[in-house]
Amino acid sequence: MSSDGQVAILGAGVMGETLLSGLLRAGRRPGELLITERRAERATELRERYGVDVVTNVEAAAKADTLVLVVKPQDMPDLLAEIAPAIRSSQTVVSLAAGITTTFIESRLPEGVAVVRVMPNTPALVDEGMAAISRGAHCDESHLVLAEGLLAATGRVIRVPEKQQDAVTAISGSGPAYIFFVVESMIEAGVHMGLPRSTATDLVVQTLFGSAKLLRETGEHPTVLRERVTSPGGTTAAAVRELEDHKVRAAFLSAIEAARNRSRDLAAE
Repeated sequence: MSSDGQVAILGAGVMGETLLSGLLRAGRRPGELLITERRAERATELRERYGVDVVTNVEAAAKADTLVLVVKPQDMPDLLAEIAPAIRSSQTVVSLAAGITTTFIESRLPEGVAVVRVMPNTPALVDEGMAAISRGAHCDESHLVLAEGLLAATGRVIRVPEKQQDAVTAISGSGPAYIFFVVESMIEAGVHMGLPRSTATDLVVQTLFGSAKLLRETGEHPTVLRERVTSPGGTTAAAVRELEDHKVRAAFLSAIEAARNRSRDLAAE
């Protein structure tokens, strides 16, 4: 068994299943994992696909050493009310719900339960996720290491103070949508200029992949890399001028601030 004992994932949606499959690929045994799902047909699918036990939320809370809560923010109060009677102070609770604070969760569970807040993102589906974790009032180093071990199965993990989680949500939690929006726009531009859609898609996707790899592997500032592509008076310079004229940079800033503010609203609600 792993040092964190049995892990239960409460919520078998996209992110819950992503974490489950990532943990299995990382070497966890099916017997170390539990998952919860109310729908009988979905429960059968999960058992057959992964060989894990599918149990109720209360059974998971009673059996597991670590609980990973992967539910929508609006469903968190009901889930906590359901499992609180079965929770023990020795357990660790890891929450992946956007906007839900560790204080909110701690106030609805027995005193002393360690809560770790996580903001993941969807590239975890291909083991390239970015997760930011924050400690609750009762966490120590061992709880953070435990959470890092779980999330590392689907990508990279960093630690941030909880007060930064709304900004993390806006940057990396929602970030893939911004990237896909840009990719969609570039593909449409290619089609508009006469390229077959499949050709435009191949060009844009590989350009995105290569650019991301260049950023990561060189460690260069994006401004430096952009300037290397932008010859004076050239095609790239003309394109960048149009982006600046249309205040695209300012629009991104406003959009990301709106996402941060919505994360704060979720916590308030």
